[in-house]
This record gives sequence, C-alpha cells and structure tokens, in this order.
Amino acid sequence: MTINTAARQKKLDRLRSGKAPRALELCSGCGGMSLGMQAAGFDLLGHVEFDDTAAASYALNFAPPVADRRAAWSKARNMVTSDPATLASEIGLKGDVVGHFDVLAAGLPCQAFARIGRSKLRSVTGDDDAYVNDPRAKLYQRFLQYVEAVQPVAILIENVPDILNHGGHNVPEEICQTLETLGYSARYTLLNAAYYGVPQMRERLFLVAIDSSLGFAPGFPEPSHAAKLPSGYDSARNVALKHVPVEGSRFETIPRARPGLPNAVSVKAALSDLPRITEHFSAPTEMRRRKLTDRLPYTSFTGLSPYARKMRAWPGRQISHADSDGHMVRITPRDFEIFRRMKHGGDYPHATAVAKTIFSEQLGALAVQPVEGSPDWEQLRAKHVPPYDPTKFPNKWWKLNPAMPSRTLTAHMGKDTYSHIHWDSTQKRTVSVREAARLQSFPDSFQFAGAMNAAFRQIGNAVPPLLAEAVARRLKQDLLRTPVSQLERAEESEAA
Repeated sequence: MTINTAARQKKLDRLRSGKAPRALELCSGCGGMSLGMQAAGFDLLGHVEFDDTAAASYALNFAPPVADRRAAWSKARNMVTSDPATLASEIGLKGDVVGHFDVLAAGLPCQAFARIGRSKLRSVTGDDDAYVNDPRAKLYQRFLQYVEAVQPVAILIENVPDILNHGGHNVPEEICQTLETLGYSARYTLLNAAYYGVPQMRERLFLVAIDSSLGFAPGFPEPSHAAKLPSGYDSARNVALKHVPVEGSRFETIPRARPGLPNAVSVKAALSDLPRITEHFSAPTEMRRRKLTDRLPYTSFTGLSPYARKMRAWPGRQISHADSDGHMVRITPRDFEIFRRMKHGGDYPHATAVAKTIFSEQLGALAVQPVEGSPDWEQLRAKHVPPYDPTKFPNKWWKLNPAMPSRTLTAHMGKDTYSHIHWDSTQKRTVSVREAARLQSFPDSFQFAGAMNAAFRQIGNAVPPLLAEAVARRLKQDLLRTPVSQLERAEESEAA
C-alpha cells in the first residue's frame, strides 16, 4: 500500500492557506453529493459516472462553460476501466494526478446491497446469493485503488444501511480497515436526511476518512432538525447494525436531535408553492406533449416556507424568473379516483379497499349487473381495481402526509411513482419530476437530462444535496482543525 506523505502534506498546507478543497466524485449520478459539496465550499474538478443520461445531467449543472471541457464532463465512464490519470488528462488537468484532488467521494451503487435490490436479483437469476456475487458489490475495492492513486486527504462514501450486513459481511468496516493501512483515520455511521433539513425520511450510511497525520478521528454533523421516525426505521437499523463489532469497530454513534430544534421540513412546506397540475386528467393530450424543460409559473410568491425560498435561491443558483421546469406526471386514468379518495398516509392495502368500493359503486349503477367472475365482471373490475396482491405489496402505494416529511424516494420511481401520491386530493396524481426533486432537496435551478422516467430514476438514486452539504461542511471543518501534534507542541511550549 502506497502512502505519499509529502503529497498529502502539501494538500493540507494548501487547504490551511484558505484554498477550497478540490473534489473528485466516483459514481456521481446526476450530482446530488457534488451539489452538497459545492455548497459547502468545495471545488468540483471532475467526476466518473457510468450512466449516459446521469452524466449528461452532471455536465448540465457543473461543467465549465467551455465546449470541449463540457463534452469531457458529459462523457459516461466506467470506474472499473477508467483510471485517474487518464480522467485528469481528459478534463484538462495537467501534471501528476496525485497533486490534483484533495477529496475523493463516491455514492457507490446500492443495488447489490439494498434488500429490495437483493430480492430483484434473486428473482431475475434464481440464485439466493446473486447479490453477494454481483460485480457492483465489489466496486468499493476499485474505489480503494483510486484512493491509492489519487492520495486524497479526505474520503467520503454514501450507501444504503444494508451495506453493513452484506451476506454477513460488514463492508464499511473492511473499507475502514483498508484505509487505515493507507494512512487514514476512518469512521462510519447512519444519518437520516430528515434531521438535516431534507423533507424526506431517508436513512443512509456515510463513511468519512481523513489523513491520519491530523491525529484525530473525523466526525459527523449534528442534526439541524428534529423528526419522529416511524418504528420501522428502528427495526431496519437493528438489522443493518447486526454485524457491527461490539468492540474495536469504526462505527460512530448515530447522531440524535437535541431538544429545541425546529421540526423536520414537511411535504407541504416543501411543495405547496409549486404549480398545481391537473392536465393529466383535464387535458391529457397537453400533458403527453409537455417536455421536461417546459416551464410553469409558481402558485405563490409570498408567504413561502424557508425551504421553498432555499430551493428557489440556492447559493449561486438563484431562480431569476417566475416559473420552473419539470412539471410532468404520469397519466394513469384507472387510479385518479383512487388517489382522490385515499387518506393521507394511505398504503396499497388501503388503496385496494378504496378501489373495491369504487368497483362496487360502478356495479350498482348498472341496470343489469354481470355475473361475478364472468368476462364482463372481470373487465369492469380490472378497470377500477389494481391487480397486485395487497398482502405482498403493502408499500407499493403511499399517499403523502402533508404534515410530515416524505418517505424515501428510490430509483424505482423511474418505473412508477405510486410510492409518492400527492396529498392534494383535487389533483389526484402522483408527484411530478420537480416535486420529487424538491423532496430530494435539489434546487429548482437544477436541470435533468433525458425524459421523465430517466429524471425520476436520477433523483431516486441521488444523495440529497442538503444532507451531503451537512456532511461536507463537517468534513471541511475537520480538515482545517489544528493537528493534534501541533496542539501538543503548543501545550508543551506554554508549560515550559
């Protein structure tokens, strides 16, 4: 294992002179973590992203305004086949790659770690251990090779909590152990986005590491908001934490909200100023013709929540007009009336019960009722009742509670958005692209490449920018702290 002490010291000296930390992000997606790091005062020098559309979104929002450099930033790259030196050259950085990047970050692919991803792999392959053998589960090893090549002074990784228990293996613990052999002090913990100003109860693992010459372990941000998480989060945590060593682990106690903090940002506070959307049922042809880049006016300009103001005026990315883009929703006529009648917080079993009531009403309105089980009866039922078994898919649908943060957005939103049904029953729909972006704490100025489904997928895959900003600010603070060795020398001098 290579440790370039001189290169790292030079980087630390540079940071202490007031220069911004320079970051390279792997598996960047559309740029949620990068946006948070940028807001915390980091310079974004480059990224690696495998997905073409996500890479295009990243370039739209972060690439330098020079044609050839923008093209280099929008190029999709595979972190396995790419190498840091070639990447640096392609994006216009000169000289030895060791001198370029102070921070190496990654939102490593979570599909092989997340329990929902494991189930999908099992159903596709028929192999119960498919998730263990998924190549994406090994990408952290390639990340560690990047660490050795780049010699950063700080490291930041985000993933799902289940990475702590991957086939009985605690991957973050292994990463920390390897980083220690490379001269870093590393720690990991679980953070919930709702505690950091994001209107979403999203639990994620964060691992941070800093150069060991600083003489102390890195820390995690204190919560800025208070939230009462559903009981399911505790049980999920217990499963994820099952393989954290009782002694000698690098796991840090999960930060808790202290008394007196403001309540978590609610869905209504996050979304209520955005346009009302009814075209999906009142003018479906208009909705089908709408593009992601089409803009609609805000519904209000006064009395905005602090969160809405932040989303319109993100530092360096203020909205200068009276409208925003991304107001596309799915057209699902069978379900409009179900959406309207569902209660806030209603799940799929509740939706099924509502649908059956609607079906019964339609049967009762017929002059001649079809025989139960007949083709006509089945056809009418299918017109009103979704086909999924409510005992197997209890969380497939969910109607947002306007008084609470949203539940977790996932990449599956690229296929359907029933997990996030708008709370306003008069709009009887699922959330729009811009609303999903708001729930993930992307500002209204952030642009998404591709069509509607691709935008939903990018948003669901992303690290919430506000959560990333909180972690990055604490990391930057640690990097600028006086090394323990210098403090000890100062104390010795004073004693003498």
